Amino acid sequence: MIRTLTKALCLTALPMMAAADGHISGDAAAGEKVFRKCKACHAVGEGAENKVGPALNGVIDRAVASGADFKYSDTLLALGAEGKTWSPETLAAFLEKPRSYAKGTKMSFAGLRKEDDRTNVIAYLATFPAEGS
Repeated sequence: MIRTLTKALCLTALPMMAAADGHISGDAAAGEKVFRKCKACHAVGEGAENKVGPALNGVIDRAVASGADFKYSDTLLALGAEGKTWSPETLAAFLEKPRSYAKGTKMSFAGLRKEDDRTNVIAYLATFPAEGS
């Protein structure tokens, strides 16, 4: 009960905090709903493990293709080797049309057309720091 309440408070407060520092905007609670489209392949939260896609805890500002124990496509490995990170802006571009952003990615998802959906999912992902952080 307390954990659920704490998460609800964090999801409510995150958009306000993010807007204040200019780093991440969006509605994390709405992003949680949009993330349902991602759950078949990705996991977040305590004990999240890789599925068809990598676990996404701590993905914000993480180097591309650097999640533990996941076999990334050569395309994403090359982006990571170039020093690309999953900044909110990079994630937004990738999530809009993954196969256009990273030609050769193994991610088969067509993308999130609506900018609000992308912004909200990124705000939701920001509520999941890397485990051990």
